[in-house]
Amino acid sequence: MLKQGFEFEYWVQWQVPVCALIFIMPAVIALKYVNKGKRGEALRSFDLWNCCWRHLNPLWLLFYRAFAFVCMAWMLCQMVAIDGPFAFYFYTQWTFALVMIYFAMATVISAYGCWTSTKKTTSDREEELEDDINLRNPDAQKEIHQKVGSWGYVMQAMYHTCAGASILTDLVFWCLLVPLEAGEQFELTLLMSCLHTMNIVFLIGDTALNSLPFTWFGFVYFVFWSCLYITFQWVVHLCGFMTWWPYPFLELNTPWAPLWYLGMALFHVPCFWIYTMLIKAKNSLLPRLFPRVYARLN
Repeated sequence: MLKQGFEFEYWVQWQVPVCALIFIMPAVIALKYVNKGKRGEALRSFDLWNCCWRHLNPLWLLFYRAFAFVCMAWMLCQMVAIDGPFAFYFYTQWTFALVMIYFAMATVISAYGCWTSTKKTTSDREEELEDDINLRNPDAQKEIHQKVGSWGYVMQAMYHTCAGASILTDLVFWCLLVPLEAGEQFELTLLMSCLHTMNIVFLIGDTALNSLPFTWFGFVYFVFWSCLYITFQWVVHLCGFMTWWPYPFLELNTPWAPLWYLGMALFHVPCFWIYTMLIKAKNSLLPRLFPRVYARLN
């Protein structure tokens, strides 16, 4: 008998094109928004490495990001040592690796920002402050965008993607998979618990320190990330490399499959909304609680 991935009957069921449409359409819409080139709030170069707290040296943010990267790299290496490349069959490891890469990039950019800031003259700092004031000026925004460069926007896109994907991963794991399948399909270990917890813990810690803007436009990158993972799973099964799905709600051989896919697609919105509310809480509560030390709103 042929593997499930090669079974013609499996891929011509009516659920397959419906489920494909459910995750392809959001990807197309997201691509349309990205092509427009609108990134929402302007991103300044010092937003990438500067703290949102007055008198707090940006080196603290640098050290925090380096520490988070080292810890996450160690945990991911431990998981790969246990499961091998098979570990990346799961959305959890995809997201965990993405958060780790974000911290790696953020560490490098923070180090570069701290190094360049020590070489700035007083006139340079006054010019930077003037850019901060004239953000609404189109010419000023264009100049600032050129200073940030593509790597700055890649880091911001990863920040948004990590935020939504980490919330999604942890909520699905702790609220759906653990209550329904723990003990039957998998054994809950300390390492597995850390993989589904420390990603969002480290990310929230970074949010508490950084000055990065967070807007709803970043939702499109979150959509791309999940669609990329689903595409990967479909290709793996279509080629016959795997005969089972890592998550039961991805299974296509059931009349409920479109509802599962639709439900997971819609669930992306509250996941991203949760992190947006955390950012709003940061920008509204912290200035009131610490008016003398909180630097500014994003």
